[in-house]
Amino acid sequence: MTLTHLPTRFSDFVNQPIGFVSAAEGFVFMSALLLSRVYTRELHKDEPGVRAKIWKRSFKIYGYHLAMLVLLFTVAAAFALHTHKAALNHLLNFYLAHPVVAIVGSVLLIYCPPLLDILPMYVAFLFFTPMILSAAKRFGWPKILAASAMIWWWAQFGLRDLVHNGIVYITHLPIPLQETGAFNLFAWQLVWILGLWIGARSAMGTTPLKELPGWVVGVCAIACLIFIGIRHGWLGPQLTQQALGLQLDKWQLGPLRMVNLLTFTIVLYWLRHYLIPLVKIEPFLTLGKASLRVFCAHLVFVFVGLALLYKDVGQDVDGEIEQLHGLPAVVLVLVTFTSLFLVARNEAQKRRADRARAASEEALSAEQAVPLPSKCA
Repeated sequence: MTLTHLPTRFSDFVNQPIGFVSAAEGFVFMSALLLSRVYTRELHKDEPGVRAKIWKRSFKIYGYHLAMLVLLFTVAAAFALHTHKAALNHLLNFYLAHPVVAIVGSVLLIYCPPLLDILPMYVAFLFFTPMILSAAKRFGWPKILAASAMIWWWAQFGLRDLVHNGIVYITHLPIPLQETGAFNLFAWQLVWILGLWIGARSAMGTTPLKELPGWVVGVCAIACLIFIGIRHGWLGPQLTQQALGLQLDKWQLGPLRMVNLLTFTIVLYWLRHYLIPLVKIEPFLTLGKASLRVFCAHLVFVFVGLALLYKDVGQDVDGEIEQLHGLPAVVLVLVTFTSLFLVARNEAQKRRADRARAASEEALSAEQAVPLPSKCA
């Protein structure tokens, strides 16, 4: 995700190299799977407690999102106005034109500037997760999955537009649809629901992917190869990303993109024993343990990268290169990942200290609770 967002030539190599699966799908799917796996068993014992914990997490992420908005609307906006950087102005054009509406809309998670639209989606999904888990417990996952698939289908035919028009009518905030974020939440909720379902099943000891026969995995592997060919234009002019259009659209999660996501999920699960050792190493483990802070920190360096974009000699006065290359790109990537690792390590050390302090306090409380032996007369 960091390499994709940084405005360097490296983004060309990591942006969907294996078909039409981006870091965003992995982020949403894995977040839901881990959340469901952690809380499913606890839900049966303490439903109100689970609801409180998930909502607390949701509001915490909302707080981080507000902090990033403050940074964008103050430091980044001031720099954009002073330097007239095209890339930064593109991020902030609606805010610069309608600051009051943008601020109110962003607090309400309606206005979502580019690069700051995945956290609002994450907050919304987290907020509704306790209700979804409770409904699945009461009515069963098949009905939840069917309802989610129906909402995804409606999203392909304008559900988002209808809801957006209703929100604008109710709030009187004239925020255009394109300023509400690139992600169509009504389509992307299907990825979240699938993650919750698989996480819940695995928590109960029955992973759905494990039940698939070998021939299904084989068909999925062939489909993955076809999608890789389409991604890189190897299969002719009729089978390209441009020719298939909305069927492979990332923000709408078109039908073929969903097929691509499902087939890759099945194949990667089958290859898990070979892939886990590749990612179960440092610095990936440390970065993953502090994913929220690392995500917010990486946005700061993306803003810095956008501010470093310079005018090319061969372009007009307003022209600006779209990517850094050469030494500036290498330096930006190295400084970014070094800083992200330091942020993650600091967070990991803080958590270890908190756990040690909590264990010490618990031991002290237990020691004080033990009655002293009475003295002999």
